[in-house]
Amino acid sequence: MENGIADKSLRFAIRTVKLYQYLSEQKKEFVLSKQFLRSGTAIGALVREAEHAQSKADFLNKMNIALKEANETLYWVILLRETAYLSEDEFQSIHNDAEELVKILVSIVKTTKQKLNRI
Repeated sequence: MENGIADKSLRFAIRTVKLYQYLSEQKKEFVLSKQFLRSGTAIGALVREAEHAQSKADFLNKMNIALKEANETLYWVILLRETAYLSEDEFQSIHNDAEELVKILVSIVKTTKQKLNRI
């Protein structure tokens, strides 16, 4: 498996934790930020699980779930911006990283599906 997605998802999880700390401590926002924390950190955890998948189908399943979590994270980031908890600059930075993860995961899922269909 590409090490790139594991590294990127870990770095994103670290940013997620730090943004959660900022939102809860500085902005006193606890509900949306907790959802963001959960989905934003789940991406990397699922990617790590996929590294030791029992089969290609198991790998695909875990990467698909990671993709869903990344997409959900985008939702929470947009909602945090639209409710004025994130400035436009804060939003752009984390949103760009989340979109990059989605694109990488879409590619991994597509490629894995194609390989599975050849078997």
